[in-house]
Amino acid sequence: MEPPSRQSSPEDGLPSKWALTRRALLTVLLSGLLLGSAVLWFYIFTSCGPPSCETPVCLDLLDYYLASGNNSTAPCTNFFSFVCGEPGEITNSFQALEDENKNLLRRLLEAQRSWHPGSGEEKAFQFYSSCMDTDAIEAAGTGPLKQVIEELGGWNISGKWTFSDFNQTLALLMSQYDYFPFFRAYLRTHPSPPHAPVIQEMAPAIDWLSCLQETFKPMSLSPSQALVVHDLDYLRNMSQLVQEEMLKHRDVLQSHMILGLVETLTPALDNKFREARMELTQKLQKLMKQPLTPAHPRWKKCVENTGSFFKPTLAALYVKQAFGPWTQRAAMQLFTEIKNALFTRLEKLPWISEKSRKEVQDRVTQLQVKMGPLDWVLKPELARQKYQDIQLGPNFLQSFLSCVQSLRARNVQSFLQPLSYHRWPVSPWGVKAYYSIPDHVVVFPAGLLQPPFFHPGYPRAVNFGAAGSIMAREVLHIFYQLLLPGGCPACDTHALQEALLCLEHHYAALLLPNRTSVNGSQTSLENAADVGGLAIALQAYSRRIVEYRGETTLPNQHLSPHQLFFRSYAQMMCRESNPQDSRDIHRPPSLQVNGPLSSIPAFARYFGCPHGTLMNPSRRCQLW
Repeated sequence: MEPPSRQSSPEDGLPSKWALTRRALLTVLLSGLLLGSAVLWFYIFTSCGPPSCETPVCLDLLDYYLASGNNSTAPCTNFFSFVCGEPGEITNSFQALEDENKNLLRRLLEAQRSWHPGSGEEKAFQFYSSCMDTDAIEAAGTGPLKQVIEELGGWNISGKWTFSDFNQTLALLMSQYDYFPFFRAYLRTHPSPPHAPVIQEMAPAIDWLSCLQETFKPMSLSPSQALVVHDLDYLRNMSQLVQEEMLKHRDVLQSHMILGLVETLTPALDNKFREARMELTQKLQKLMKQPLTPAHPRWKKCVENTGSFFKPTLAALYVKQAFGPWTQRAAMQLFTEIKNALFTRLEKLPWISEKSRKEVQDRVTQLQVKMGPLDWVLKPELARQKYQDIQLGPNFLQSFLSCVQSLRARNVQSFLQPLSYHRWPVSPWGVKAYYSIPDHVVVFPAGLLQPPFFHPGYPRAVNFGAAGSIMAREVLHIFYQLLLPGGCPACDTHALQEALLCLEHHYAALLLPNRTSVNGSQTSLENAADVGGLAIALQAYSRRIVEYRGETTLPNQHLSPHQLFFRSYAQMMCRESNPQDSRDIHRPPSLQVNGPLSSIPAFARYFGCPHGTLMNPSRRCQLW
């Protein structure tokens, strides 16, 4: 018997064609799988870096970075130019942050609010409003100023002069108008014993006791009061000139004092005075070949004055708006990591002795840290004080002078109190960190710990590179004494001096934009702090990203986290060079960027700088 026949199918009779079709389909399928896996592998490979931060604060920071810099300059050739741009186009990062803080105060002062009648908040807002009311100031004209001049005995230029006593007028100017026409006197703590009170004999034209007593009342002064005297030669020569003019031209002295007072009161006067002052300032700057100072908008001057006269009130408003507990905790955590990196680095310093290392470690441990708002900012009784001695009106000049007198009286009273807030006079919206030697305290104001220098939502590279390097630099002020000649007798003096000399040569070798060199010996301590601060911040950041995952970077910048760290440091230091500024000990600003970065091998490694380029020199120093 034959087996049963199988039903035929469409594929029967086409065995060769079906096999070819199956093989073709299988080939296409395998090719698709291989192509898909290759695309997937490429995606995974290219996406293995840290994710981009797409939050609004990060996107704002990205816009800030994109608005500066010069992409035609290679990072290894001149990182300052690459990040900050070319001369004439560079934004001063610290100034921009300070302006933004003042803008926030302006928005707070111009917001529609209702305050308790007679409260400090109400007076602060009233003062700002009257400062901005230029129509009322113009309508008052010169009348308020003439009244002030008459109270001072007159002026032969504006009217009758009563030939008042010179020292009496001087004391009145100092105490009631906070104007010092010949010298400056102020109250400060001082770490060293004061000088002997010799100015009474060396500069006898001034009745020192009566002038200072009137200025600093209710303090009780005596002829044996110890004073710190700066520039005694100037005071001696000034006294001689005053004595000569009192015998020959008393009207010249009176004119000098009145004219100087008018200049200081210009912001409270009508527009004719303000325009004349600006014109005189610009002519003097041209004569001295200095860059012209741009005219400040009216609101900025009014914010500054309101902030000076009503600091506790505005401080509380600013901190509430700009520096919450989240930001403060993040800033303190950053400082803790910076301090830990410093301790680690101390163990590896080749030139420091064991005894000096232990002493410095103890000093760092005992250091007080004021992060963000100082204690007095958080005291509601200060923020709500009524400023009962301030009388606003009948015109803005009288309001201004009433605030001047109130502020001077409050400063003297606070100085008489132990550990009062006068010791750390920085405003919460200020942008300058500092270390106080007598109090052994480092202060980081809330205004500094703001975008683009710091934000809890930023990539950690940004916070460590900008704010972290500032923190490390300020703590290194504790080391200044060790770096001075003879400051660390137990240390390896030869190794220390070799490192300092190397650093001096390193900075001197960096060419400026005009192809000249700089004398690094004049700024050796500041340069050492810059290099050390950056190195400590880098070590703290490198440890952080190893121990904790979750680092992010900025989108579309093609910067690794470490490259972003260096960029954030440089971006913070951007500013134009000002050779006429005698206070600028980092001339030019390019050295404050290129100097520290080229001192650290990691920079050249992460940016791939060829050996021998400006940012990858053949020799580096081992100070820190």
